[in-house]
Amino acid sequence: MAAEHKGLAFAQRRYAVCEEIAREVVVQEGRAPRLTELLDRVLLSRVLGIPIFLGIMWLVFQFSFKASEPFMGWIEAGFSALGGWLSQAIPSPWWASFLSDGIVGGLGFILTFVPPIFFLFLAIAVLEDSGYLARVAFLWDRVMTRIGLSGKSVIPMLLGFGCNVPAIMATRTIENERDRLITVLVNPLISCSARLPVYVLLAGAFFRERAGTVIFGVYLLGILLAVGMSVVLRRTVFKGKPAPLVMELSPYSLPTLKGLILHTWGRGKVFLKKAGTILLLGAIVVWALSAHPWGGEVGDSYLGQLGKLLAPAFRPLGFDWRGTVALISGFMAKEIVVGTFGVLYGVEGEEAIGRALAGAMTPLSAFAFMAFVLIYVPCLATIGAIRAEAGGRWAAFAVAYELVLAYLVALLIVGVGRALGVG
Repeated sequence: MAAEHKGLAFAQRRYAVCEEIAREVVVQEGRAPRLTELLDRVLLSRVLGIPIFLGIMWLVFQFSFKASEPFMGWIEAGFSALGGWLSQAIPSPWWASFLSDGIVGGLGFILTFVPPIFFLFLAIAVLEDSGYLARVAFLWDRVMTRIGLSGKSVIPMLLGFGCNVPAIMATRTIENERDRLITVLVNPLISCSARLPVYVLLAGAFFRERAGTVIFGVYLLGILLAVGMSVVLRRTVFKGKPAPLVMELSPYSLPTLKGLILHTWGRGKVFLKKAGTILLLGAIVVWALSAHPWGGEVGDSYLGQLGKLLAPAFRPLGFDWRGTVALISGFMAKEIVVGTFGVLYGVEGEEAIGRALAGAMTPLSAFAFMAFVLIYVPCLATIGAIRAEAGGRWAAFAVAYELVLAYLVALLIVGVGRALGVG
């Protein structure tokens, strides 16, 4: 027997012995199936299991987008009013611009996307506390094994929807080194919550009522690309059979309000801390580079000059120099992309930036931009996590292949869309 299947064989034999003992000492007469058993027959069905999971995830993103809309409007209005007051109250143009545009405008726009992130974490907490999320790992194990990944890779993949950094660290539980490295390298393709503000901005501006469905499509694209890259890496760089998944499923349970609040806040406060440190610093850097040399147009600023220098490379994708600059700023953290658009267009608020983007992009190029943000180089923290878990060589490989893959996928979206006559 192959070494990687010894653990599975041992587990199967252990549970077989347990069942034999249970049959001898436990008497059950006419016991009706428990609720957990009835639900598992449907939710873990070979035929219905995955379609049901995809339907549930579609509902999650619809809920996150729709429920957050009024809260986003209130936050946006509050920071817009504060920025306007500062620009009028401070006599020095430089300080007025620094505080109203660099601090309040940049950070305020980022905080506008706190509601959809928190609602997404709330929905995930419901799935986790009910016991369904653990079953997703079991459900996808059959698929993962067929494509060359271990079922143990499912848990880090699911964690990637929150943040890729702890997800990559969670790969330490995968004993097989080849399985672990594949999981580390494809995990950044799973869309983390940091990219959600970009999706919400563009989907809300270009797709309106279909925004939730479009965002779900982007997340699904990330899953498909992760699966595809897993196949490629398994058949080329990391040849061999994946290790089996052995796990015990607990009964379904009704989530408690306290548990949901604790889980949602525990994950959401990470974003708030990030907004007050890395994202604030990023917003200040973007403002400084876009406002200097002082007194000129944003297109002539240091940031504008850099964007115009690199813009020809992104023109086939339908991105102008502003989109190019936004992508560059996303190297630090993906949330900064949305703030960069606000600074470059000189407007505040999601709706105002959406209207500005509508004049620079088409729905097709907007979707290609979302796909590019999904795929290309993850944030600096994620790159650091890959380096820590897999080494500098594999971190450099991840950066390189994701850049190339992002460009090719975005180019394919634009090319196919234009061929089909989609604007």
